[in-house]
Amino acid sequence: MRRVIPAVLCAALAGCVSAGETVSLKASNPNQQALMRDGQPALVSRQKNSLVLVRPAARQIQANGRPVFVVGINNLSRGPIDFRVSQVEANQRVAGAEHPMQVVTFEMLQQEEKNRQVAAAILVGVAGAANAYSASRAGYGSYTTPSGRSGTFYSPTAAVIAQNNAAVQNEAMIAGTIEQGQRNMAQLEQAVIKDNTLLPGEWYGGQLHLAPPVTPDSGAKNYTIVITVGSDRHVVEVAQGAVGSI
Repeated sequence: MRRVIPAVLCAALAGCVSAGETVSLKASNPNQQALMRDGQPALVSRQKNSLVLVRPAARQIQANGRPVFVVGINNLSRGPIDFRVSQVEANQRVAGAEHPMQVVTFEMLQQEEKNRQVAAAILVGVAGAANAYSASRAGYGSYTTPSGRSGTFYSPTAAVIAQNNAAVQNEAMIAGTIEQGQRNMAQLEQAVIKDNTLLPGEWYGGQLHLAPPVTPDSGAKNYTIVITVGSDRHVVEVAQGAVGSI
């Protein structure tokens, strides 16, 4: 039972892993430049008051998963300018029509993590109960004598040892779940882009999460990300597809 429980927990929380996809970024106007940064595609977009740098957060995106991009913003003006996540737009082109892609905000990701922690706590509770039940039966046994006589016995020492071991295992599982949840929350706080006022010359950035694009019949996924900084609009053209196809 103790060996099975961690495997069940991992399977329940990890989900299925599918083949990866890659993205390419295309300059759409003379104020943009497509380049490579550490072996990954990137795009620099410059407008009157701001400069935006965009690249994928990972070398591959999980197929049917959320695309995640790292966005860096530089205030080139002499006054403060605002960046608002609510003003970021993403639209996918399918069969000549545009379909909006949801921008997954920090608050949404935070709520998802809270929900994941609740699910993990339930699974840990089930595993802990199974451990406790197994320990409660550890002191009982049966015997058969050479003459054929059989019976049962109870060992308080074996029961105490098993119950102590179960308590230690349960505490470790609970502590591990809490620590992982805290790490995940801290990582979201540090990594995900949020509303921010940039002072003159200041850089700001973070991860931008998008809802998964649909897969058209052609297999190629083309979408546009519009990042508004103050009065500037930076339009980023993205092509996403199977590794080696773009």
